[in-house]
Amino acid sequence: MTLGADELARYARHIVLPEIGGSGQQRLARAHVVVIGAGGIGSPVIQYLAAAGVGWLTIIDDDHVDLSNLQRQTLFATGEIGRPKAESAAAAVTRLNPHVTTIAHVARIGVENVDALLSDSPSVVIDGCDNFDTRLLVADAALARRIPLVSAAVGRFEGQVGVYRGWEPGKPCYRCFVGDAPARDAMTCAEEGVLGPVTGIVGSIAALEAIRQIAPFGDDSAGRVLLLDLLSLRFRTLALPADPGCPSCARAKDRVAQP
Repeated sequence: MTLGADELARYARHIVLPEIGGSGQQRLARAHVVVIGAGGIGSPVIQYLAAAGVGWLTIIDDDHVDLSNLQRQTLFATGEIGRPKAESAAAAVTRLNPHVTTIAHVARIGVENVDALLSDSPSVVIDGCDNFDTRLLVADAALARRIPLVSAAVGRFEGQVGVYRGWEPGKPCYRCFVGDAPARDAMTCAEEGVLGPVTGIVGSIAALEAIRQIAPFGDDSAGRVLLLDLLSLRFRTLALPADPGCPSCARAKDRVAQP
C-alpha cells in the first residue's frame, strides 16, 4: 500500500526515523490492534495508536463514562458522562485521525464471545482490563491464536507492562508469569486509588510495545516485564524464562512444531 500526501505529512516524524521509516509506517497502516478496556490504560493506548496511524482499532469495553473516570481517563470529556466508553473512544479516534477504522464493542469479553471478538486475526492484543479472570482468558485466547499480547496493569503509584509470544521457542506465555492462580482478591482502583499520570505512563508504554510488535525496532521485548515504581521513580525489567512445566505454552509450541 502507499501513503497519501496527507499521511506522509501526518507521520513525517515517524518516517524520518530509520528504525520506522516508510515501510514501518505502512505496516502500522495495515495493522489491526484489539484493545481490551478503554479505561485508564486504554485511554492513552487508543490515543497513541490512533495518532500513530494503526489502520484498524477494535475497542472492547462494557462500561460507561463516569465522573470519577475523568481524573485519569483523558480520552473522555464531562459531556460524555453516561455514554458507553467503547463508543466514546471510537468517536475520539475518528476526530483524531480519519485514516483509522474503529469498531466499538460495548461488551465484556468472556468465554462466550472471545472467539468472535478475536476472529479477525489481529496483529496485537492489548489487555488493560481490571479483572484477573479476564486477563487469563484473553492471554489464553491470544496464545492459542499466536497473537502477540501486551498486558498492562496499574495500581496506586505502580505499574507493569509485559509482552508475551509464548508459542515461540524459549518465550514465556502469560501463565508462565502468573501461574494457574484462581481469581485473586485484588483491590480495585476505586478501593485503593491510583494517581492519574501513572495510567498515562503505563498506557503509553503499552502503546509503544504494540507498535514495536507491528514495526519492530530496537530490542525485542517479548519475555520481559517492565515494573514501574513511580513513588520512588524506579524502573526494573525482569527477564522471564519459559516455564518448562507450563501446559499452556507447551501445547502452543507443540502445535507450531508440528509439520
